[in-house]
Amino acid sequence: MKKLISIVSAVVMLSSCSVLQHVNWNSAQLQQAAASALTAATITDAQVAALSARTIAQMDAQNTIDNGAYLERLKKVMAGIDEVNGLKLNYKVYKTQEVNAFACGDGSIRVYSGLMDVMDDDELMAIIGHEIGHVVHKDSKNAMKSAYLAAAARGVISATGGTIATLSQSVLGDIGESFLSSQFSQKQEYNADKYGFEFAASHGRDPYSMYNALNELLELSGSSSSSSLVQHLFSSHPDTEKRAQKVKEMADAYQ
Repeated sequence: MKKLISIVSAVVMLSSCSVLQHVNWNSAQLQQAAASALTAATITDAQVAALSARTIAQMDAQNTIDNGAYLERLKKVMAGIDEVNGLKLNYKVYKTQEVNAFACGDGSIRVYSGLMDVMDDDELMAIIGHEIGHVVHKDSKNAMKSAYLAAAARGVISATGGTIATLSQSVLGDIGESFLSSQFSQKQEYNADKYGFEFAASHGRDPYSMYNALNELLELSGSSSSSSLVQHLFSSHPDTEKRAQKVKEMADAYQ
């Protein structure tokens, strides 16, 4: 936060310097970016939920939504799981070969059909549990804030009124892309793995489903078809085998 405030302060000071006019800087845009950055720094949980909902709506509009066999299977896998910690969940399937899934701060869970093609029902629930874990642990909230801040730093967010309602569709698309490409820390991933394990096991699934899912994705990470979820889970984490082993130890102790 201190670093952010320092950056914003620097932007504001620079924007008032006449020398910037000689290098074609737009001081009004710089001030707007600074105001937007401050908005991102102080964004509330309610605003994150509203931003998430708008971003998800934009992403839904840009993807093909499956209302057939994939959705029916997802409904069966997640039957009766309508909320977590008081947060209402809503599910949709994106029809694409990409292997991916994500959960957002407003309770939106989006699963890609490509993931469903390579996971059995137990593994699928574990992966969804992993993503829900990021929401429960506030990782997704922070990722959305970071995506918003990135857009603010580029000066593409209107700071008028300091409200999320001023965001354009194109900016929402930018935020969605940044959110999907966000990386979590090793600790965050361990905690999400644990949550996915407990989530699946507590709903009667194979205790090894999180372990099996990680191994499945680990195999995919070495192939040319490696995609967003694989990169999201593994690209910055060289200790993938250790993560899988930790989950296996949890499953062994669960028996």
